[in-house]
Amino acid sequence: MQRYKVKGKRYIALKIKNGKGLIYALVAVFACLLLSCNFSLAATNEAKHYSELELPALPEIKIPKYERFVLQNGLVVYLMEDHELPLVNGTAFVRTGNRLEPMEKVGLAGFTGGVMRTGGTKQHSADELNEMLEQRAASVEASIGEGSGGASFDALSEDLETVFGLFAEVLRSPVFAQEKLDLAKTQAKGGIARRNDNPDGIASREFKKLLYGKDSPYSRTIEYATVDRVEREDLINFYQQYFHPNNIILGIVGDFDSQKMRSLIQAKFGDWNRNPGIAKPKLPSVSAANTGGVFFVNQPQLTQSSVLLGHLGGRFDSPDYATLDVLNGVLNGFGGRLFNEVRSRQGLAYSVYGQWSPRYDYPGIFIAGGQTRSDATVQFVKALQAEIKRTQTQRVTAKELAFAKESTLNSFVFNFQDPSQTLSRLMRYEYYGYPADFLFRYQKAVAATTAADVQRVAREYLKPEKIVTLVVGNQAAIQPPLTQLATKVTQIDVTIPGSQPQTKN
Repeated sequence: MQRYKVKGKRYIALKIKNGKGLIYALVAVFACLLLSCNFSLAATNEAKHYSELELPALPEIKIPKYERFVLQNGLVVYLMEDHELPLVNGTAFVRTGNRLEPMEKVGLAGFTGGVMRTGGTKQHSADELNEMLEQRAASVEASIGEGSGGASFDALSEDLETVFGLFAEVLRSPVFAQEKLDLAKTQAKGGIARRNDNPDGIASREFKKLLYGKDSPYSRTIEYATVDRVEREDLINFYQQYFHPNNIILGIVGDFDSQKMRSLIQAKFGDWNRNPGIAKPKLPSVSAANTGGVFFVNQPQLTQSSVLLGHLGGRFDSPDYATLDVLNGVLNGFGGRLFNEVRSRQGLAYSVYGQWSPRYDYPGIFIAGGQTRSDATVQFVKALQAEIKRTQTQRVTAKELAFAKESTLNSFVFNFQDPSQTLSRLMRYEYYGYPADFLFRYQKAVAATTAADVQRVAREYLKPEKIVTLVVGNQAAIQPPLTQLATKVTQIDVTIPGSQPQTKN
C-alpha cells in the first residue's frame, strides 16, 4: 500500500506488482457485474403486481404469562417476566385525573403530577434524584392526565432495587418543593401565551368546547388566572386525596424473578397504610353543548383553513364499537372513501379524515376534518358532509369492506408489539372495569362484521343533522363565504384572558 496526497485529499493506491494481478482484478470486476445483472433480470422476471401477492395469515396473538395479586393494603400488582433484555420497567395507575380538579384551579392536577417528580422526596432532593438516576441510565417520571395519574420507572436489571426504591419514594413521599412549583407555573404561562400559534391547536381546543361546553372538565383550558390560584398546599391536598395504595394498580415487566420482585414490592409498599374512606370518584356528567351550527375563528395570516366537524359519540364498551371501527376503515386511509373522493378525485384537501373516536368511561366524539385551501373551504365542508351521508345511504362494497376489515385486523397485532404494551392494556382494562379479554372480543367482532352492519351503525350513530362545524382560517380569503353553509355563522374570540407578554425561554 502507498498513500498519496493530491490537492489536499488522501487517496489509497493499490500497487499491482505484475500484469497477472491486473487481469485477475478485471475478471473479478466483470464477474461481479454479470452476477449483479443476472440478479436484476431475475428480480424483474419474478416481480408481481401487489394484488397477486399471497401474504401469510396473521399469527395468533397470545397474552404472555403474568401474575396478578393484591397486597393487604389494597395495592393491585401485575408482574410479567421478560428476559429478552436486562431491563425492567413499571407503571402505577392512580385513580385520579384533571377532570376532578376544581374549575377555578384548572392546571392543579398537572402541577401535582409534575412536581411530584421534579420537587424531590423526603429522602432525596430533586438534584440528588436526578444524579442517582443519571448515573444508572434510569428514569422515574410522574404525571396526571385527564382520566388517570401515576408514575413510571425504567432501569437496568442490576439497578432494579435502587431505582425501584426511588420510584416508591416519588409515589409515597413527595415534598412538592415551592421553587419547582414556581417553575412549573412559569412554564405553563409560557404555553398559554403560545397556544394560538398553531391553527390546528386552536381548532382542536375550540371544537371540544363546542361539543362538551366551555366549562366541561373535558374541554376547559388552563388560564393565567387559574394558574395564579394554585398554591403548594393545593398540590399537597390533591395528592393526599387520591394517592393511596388501595387506589393504585402497579404493573412491572422485564428481566426479574417474580418471587424476588414480590418481596421487593412488599418491602417498599407493604407498610403504606390504606385509606378505608376512599371511594371511586363521581365522574362529571356529559351533554351536548351544541347540536349543530357553523363556527369560525378568524386568523388573517393563514393561507389555508383547518376544518373540524362532528358531534358527541360513545364509549368503547358499546356493543357496536368494533363495527364502528370498521366504518372508520371505510372512511380513512389510502383507499378509503374520504381519501379517494375528497382528496384524490376532487382535490380539495391536503389531509382529510373521519373517525368515530370513543372513550373508556364517558362519551367520545365523532370527528371529521382536515386542511384545505381558503378558497375551497366551503366546498370541502360540503364534500365531507356528502361522504358522511353516503355511508348511511350507500352500502359499502365487498371490496371496501374487505379493505376496512383487513386494515383493522392487521393493525390489531401492533397492540402486542412487546410485553410492556400488553401489560399496560391489562392494567387499563382493570382500571376502567373492562374484561381482560376485551381486545380479543373486539377482534372477533371485527372479523364478523358485514356490509349491512356497517350501514346500520352509520345510520344509527352518525347524526348529520346535529353536526357542529368549525373553521379556523382567513375570513377575507374564504370565498365563497361560510354563509353558504348556514345563514348564521358564529365567530369565536380566542383572545387569551389576562394576556401577558410572552415568556422568554
